[in-house]
Amino acid sequence: MDPVISTRVEAVTDIPAIRDVEAAAFGREGEAALVDALRQAGQDFISLVATVDDAVVGHICFSRVSIEPGVADRTFLALAPLAVLPSHQRRGIGSMLVTAGLDECRRRQVDAIFVVGDPRYYGRFGFRPASMLGVRCEFDVPHDAFRAIELQSDAVRAGSLRYPQAFHQL
Repeated sequence: MDPVISTRVEAVTDIPAIRDVEAAAFGREGEAALVDALRQAGQDFISLVATVDDAVVGHICFSRVSIEPGVADRTFLALAPLAVLPSHQRRGIGSMLVTAGLDECRRRQVDAIFVVGDPRYYGRFGFRPASMLGVRCEFDVPHDAFRAIELQSDAVRAGSLRYPQAFHQL
């Protein structure tokens, strides 16, 4: 029988396993430390896990970002990081996490989500170049890798995306 794969919002008891997933997926501790710092900041932090038979094998995180000049009464999040244990990659778990994360963001009435990642991968979920919305990334990243999805129409105004301080430590 195939193992049962499911997604859910993280629980406090998942934190050690999330650290392990992040470190294993990226081969370093940086992303695990980033998630810890974002969790501690707490504002508009969304964290989901994927489990196989109740063991955490994947993780996705969304945290508050801003567009300068500021846009009042809007919630913008960054999707980062997305991680799956190497032993469980290429099974659709990452896609399950992205889909579940987008659903959770819609449920929480997030206006838009930004990501730096593979254009083909994130394009499958509706992410398009952020430049099409007039948004630049504060980090030096490839133009086509900086992507966005508006969950509320006409929510985004042109400007520069600013990440939480924790991203500057990565």
